Amino acid sequence: MINADFAVSHPSAISPSEVRAQLERILTSPDFDVPERAHRFLKYVVTEALSGRAGRIKAYSIAVEVFGRGATFDPQSDPVVRIEAGRVRRGLERYYLTGGSSDPIVITIPKGSYAPVFSQRAADARPESGEPQPVPSPGADHSKPWQRIPWLVLSTLAAIILVLGAWAVFQWVTFPHNLPLGPTDLAVQGPNIPKLLVEPFRDATATPEGATIAIGLTEEVVAKLVRFKDLTVVLDDPRKHESLALPEGTKSAMRYALAGSVRVEGDDIRLYARLIDRVKDSILWANSYEGSRKVRRLLDVEDDVARDVATALGQPYGTIFQTEAAQALQGPPEDWEAYACTLAYYSYRTMPDPATHASVKQCLERAVARFPRYATAWALLSLTYFDELRFHYQKDETSPPPIDQAVEAARRATALDPTNTRALQAQMLSLFFKDEVDAALRIGQRAVALNPNDTELVGEYGMRLALSGDWLSGCPLIQQAHAKNPAPQSDYEVMLGLCSYMQRDYQKALFWVRTADLQKSPLFHFVAGAIYGQLGDSGAAGRERQWILANATGLLRNIHRELQMRIKAPRDQEHFLDGLKRAGLLLPES
Repeated sequence: MINADFAVSHPSAISPSEVRAQLERILTSPDFDVPERAHRFLKYVVTEALSGRAGRIKAYSIAVEVFGRGATFDPQSDPVVRIEAGRVRRGLERYYLTGGSSDPIVITIPKGSYAPVFSQRAADARPESGEPQPVPSPGADHSKPWQRIPWLVLSTLAAIILVLGAWAVFQWVTFPHNLPLGPTDLAVQGPNIPKLLVEPFRDATATPEGATIAIGLTEEVVAKLVRFKDLTVVLDDPRKHESLALPEGTKSAMRYALAGSVRVEGDDIRLYARLIDRVKDSILWANSYEGSRKVRRLLDVEDDVARDVATALGQPYGTIFQTEAAQALQGPPEDWEAYACTLAYYSYRTMPDPATHASVKQCLERAVARFPRYATAWALLSLTYFDELRFHYQKDETSPPPIDQAVEAARRATALDPTNTRALQAQMLSLFFKDEVDAALRIGQRAVALNPNDTELVGEYGMRLALSGDWLSGCPLIQQAHAKNPAPQSDYEVMLGLCSYMQRDYQKALFWVRTADLQKSPLFHFVAGAIYGQLGDSGAAGRERQWILANATGLLRNIHRELQMRIKAPRDQEHFLDGLKRAGLLLPES
């Protein structure tokens, strides 16, 4: 259980020497399990902040002074700083959940910034003492309080709402999108998932064309938001019929409201949207968009804007869920036990290992026993069984084969909710690992069509496409998911390395495996070994070979069967085996 509540002393009580001592504790602790370059990253940003130079901690300065990039470094084309920052954040969060759980000083790097934030725990801290008030490092500007929460706590608590939402949310897609729902429609059973009130977009120019665009944009936004099953979307539009207007009491129960406006000026269209926290009367998110009627059709403009709004607000770890996570830290829901398994699953996903896999599997099994109609829990349980199959985690020999358990759990999930994207994702994997590849890809395509703004689903579908042999179609989807997912995963980076390998770009493949943080994964070392083999780097290939011989002889002994389970095209299997041979691995006969 993550205990995020601890008392904080006055900011002036934190001295630079105390922060330096805490930095040394972190860098020398085995619980800060990150590569050496992440150590350099953390030491650099803390040292700069203590020296009063937090304002100059930017991607460019880090790339040049920490990673040795040249003066032509471009953060848009080279994501090394962003990737390493994510790794440092995850490493810090894991450290403070384990070996550093009682340390007096807390160092975090908020999402959206590279400058560190320092907080101090009081010696007599108690859970009821309240959450910390981070002390900004000198020269840093941290204007969003919710960004000061450690990212793992934030993301995993956000995932709580994501998973339990699929159990409680109505099938809004069955309702016409232009009809608001009455108070009886909101009386759902189960967890109180976030409710979003969508107000009709306003025509700011009072023209017939502006009014038409405003109506169309409202329709498009609602149509895309309702595809996220972890969010209840209600349209407050009494224009269609007065009897359908939402009562004020129902509206006041909704914490979030989405509003916007449209302005038409000649051939230019300007659109504005904002998300409002109705409890705190504050703006959580806002964006503006521009379009030209000369260049694109109005429907294209509306579709692009609606897609961006839906992705920013509704996707896992999006703005609403980050806000919900921050709220949950202040007062967890009464039925906290029901949320624990989900929290554990998403924590496990960031850094998978056999021990956490076993506990997550058992927790999810208890969850579906307690809530047998909880579709998303069945889907996550199926994905957990697939990990047991793919990564050869130790299992109880008396249990059914993991493939059978995974397929059955996926079947239960889709039977409960045929439009649940996690359930369809599990069904896609079921078919893929049963070698029904065409059927798996059809399911994946249907799931993405249901919700193309679900980045995790898009990434998984891209993986299945690529591993089926369609690397040109699948790899861009993986890269898109890696770029848009607020909580990027190292498995995306390994897959992007494999994508580059299969397209014979071995230098780019090397870049991706060097950024991935999966040193405990045998599959990572097989991919890295094949890349080093093709590059002719005998030293690095030798290190990967020794790791495999010491830790993964079972996988090596059955390498042909393992490849056939994962990589479906024979030509791709042969290409991968060629890299392993060049790395010096003695492979068994086919």
